[in-house]
Amino acid sequence: MTTLTDFTATRIDGTPLALADLKGKVLLIVNTASACGFTPQFEGLEALHKTYGPQGLVVMGFPCNQFGAQDAGTNAEIGAFCQKNYGVSFTMMEKVNVNGADAHPLFQWLKAEAPGLLGSEGIKWNFTKFLVGKDGRVIKRYASMDAPAKLAGDIEAALGA
Repeated sequence: MTTLTDFTATRIDGTPLALADLKGKVLLIVNTASACGFTPQFEGLEALHKTYGPQGLVVMGFPCNQFGAQDAGTNAEIGAFCQKNYGVSFTMMEKVNVNGADAHPLFQWLKAEAPGLLGSEGIKWNFTKFLVGKDGRVIKRYASMDAPAKLAGDIEAALGA
């Protein structure tokens, strides 16, 4: 059975991260963009990170340029933007594709584990969110319009599990 700990990803600074290192944590994985109508959600994601990080939540942002070319910058530019404009201190990863043949394997798995509306696997837009439990299994998928603050109850339940 595949779980989150079977994957690796690369941080925005180019260093690798074995997700096995996060075993026992609750993760909120989000495909982000710097020039999207939902970009202000970085504030809410940072608030979740600050509130629940000490209890074991890891927020991970994966920039993606597949939706309206809304994250065209380099990894360095994206990282600087997120820090300067939103004070992002949660884990930002390198830019990835989330759909298509070259989608990052992590997102291929997330989409298969938690299909979207009417069973569709494809991610429809930036700021789709996936909550992963301490056991490395996907708990729930959230749409772009789901504000980070609305996830607090589910995060608290996952942390308490």
